[in-house]
Amino acid sequence: MPQLSIKKITDILLRSSLISESQKKYILETADKQFKKLSAVNSLKIPSVASDNIVHGVSPVDVIVSLKLSVPGKKDSVLTEEVIIKALARYLGFPFKKIDPLELDLDVVTKTIPRLFALKHLVVPVGIAEGRLEVVMYNPSDAEVINDIRRVTTMEVVPAMGTKSDILKIINEFFGFKSSILAAETQLAPPSMDLGNLEHYTRLQSIKEIQSTDSHIKNALDYLFHYAFEQKASDVHIEPKRGVTLIRLRIDGILHTIYRLPKAVHAAIISRIKALAHLDISEKRRPQDGRIKISHQDREAEIRVSTIPVAFGEKAVLRILDPRILFQDLEDLGFSSRDLVVYHRFLREPNGIILVTGPTGSGKSTTLYSSLNFLSSPEKNLISIEDPVEMIHEDFNQIAVQPVIGITFATILRNILRQDPDIIMVGEIRDEETAENAIQAALTGHLVLSTLHTNNAPSTITRLINLGVKPFLITESLIGVVAQRLLRRICPYCLQTIEVEREVLLPLGVARDKPGSIQLKQGRGCVQCRGTGYLGRTGVFEVMPLDDGLKQVISEEADILSIRNKALESGMVTLRMNAIDKMFKGITTYQEVMRVTPQA
Repeated sequence: MPQLSIKKITDILLRSSLISESQKKYILETADKQFKKLSAVNSLKIPSVASDNIVHGVSPVDVIVSLKLSVPGKKDSVLTEEVIIKALARYLGFPFKKIDPLELDLDVVTKTIPRLFALKHLVVPVGIAEGRLEVVMYNPSDAEVINDIRRVTTMEVVPAMGTKSDILKIINEFFGFKSSILAAETQLAPPSMDLGNLEHYTRLQSIKEIQSTDSHIKNALDYLFHYAFEQKASDVHIEPKRGVTLIRLRIDGILHTIYRLPKAVHAAIISRIKALAHLDISEKRRPQDGRIKISHQDREAEIRVSTIPVAFGEKAVLRILDPRILFQDLEDLGFSSRDLVVYHRFLREPNGIILVTGPTGSGKSTTLYSSLNFLSSPEKNLISIEDPVEMIHEDFNQIAVQPVIGITFATILRNILRQDPDIIMVGEIRDEETAENAIQAALTGHLVLSTLHTNNAPSTITRLINLGVKPFLITESLIGVVAQRLLRRICPYCLQTIEVEREVLLPLGVARDKPGSIQLKQGRGCVQCRGTGYLGRTGVFEVMPLDDGLKQVISEEADILSIRNKALESGMVTLRMNAIDKMFKGITTYQEVMRVTPQA
């Protein structure tokens, strides 16, 4: 931290309109007391991979942050470390940099300068461009440290200012992960050639390899899990290539490559994941599925594991199922006001089938689990049949499909009525037998929720008919259909208004009759959204109730176009129309609408 007194820092914050005169006076009056309190409670010893005994004293910024003051004139805005450091960076003439872990190269961070040096001086190398080393420092005014880095690296050093918490987090996670991988690689030294499954290269393991401890692999996976949770990733891909293993995270529906690991550790990582998921470690030729229960920051999450043999070994995909995502209030899912009213009407029906449709990754599980959570009460018996059980919930009686021993959706449905259910959730209707059993359950007085893979709500009817379901059974049992997708939200931190020529929106079927441009919202790209302009996702829905008019069309075995037109006449709003509405409300962009939703 630059040698700035707490009085000087408060002067800077006051000039930046980040504190008021009364807040400045309060800070100066309580500074000594707060300093002693922080020093006694927490000496701010640096969390690190090894015991380094490096202790940073309490800084004036730490004291101000601990007071949790609000920024004058800004509702719900708190004087955080980042806000203060940004103001100090402007005063000192240095750029501020919020470190984005996804942008960092593991080797640049861990191989450019020693870990103890980085820890002692709170400095992180973040990139190399045109022979210049970019570093983020807590004290970019320290010329001696910059000169030391320049001598060691023989590169020009370009400093930026960052928060102590960000710098420590990167040092801890990146050096910890790297040391675990290097230690594991040393134990699991690869052969000169490792061509994986399809190229049939075989070698005997040494006694050392067979008996080696997997503690380093455990540590590396712990770092990886923490990282995935912090980045709000939905999936982790561990992909073997010819010479390396790629670690990729899916964030807001988009995959990001975050690590390239030595191939030597791949088999050990996969074995560790299999052990955690209770899979057969010795079986490498067949796909396997399992699950891991994990605790993170005092909350539990489920990780669904899938392994499959590919050209250079076994690939693993870990789907992270966070209960905060899967169990939401229906009002928060993204339904329009009209569609939410209609969907609530679906759920109030005593019997019948509600179908949620869409491709893989469109949020169907979240809608189903949130619906079951809405319906759950001590007076009702909820039974779900899933393949696999995605999130265990004690209020539901959950059954896992196991085809190997003959436990399928259809066979369970045939026997489940003896369990006196009120509400039944079927993970997916895949065949005629499952469809017929679900319909029979609905016709005998039960509410059934299930999913189908269809592009929109009207095509669900033709899909059921193609499965062999008679039209009269559809009209008798089906309450309604909900088709859905997930749209990326515009980042609220870099939201801006842009002018879009109306011609650009013609593919969406809007702005046909007026010339000129139209104002829409877009994300500029910032550190919060990793430069993408998007942060988080929201659902977009197409809710189609089966009213009398639609039932008549279905009974006449009309084609999908007739079904669609009748549904629109009855008030159905298509996926694209609802997405366009979100675009005009500034929730998403026209690019997302065209990328995600089928043509209206």
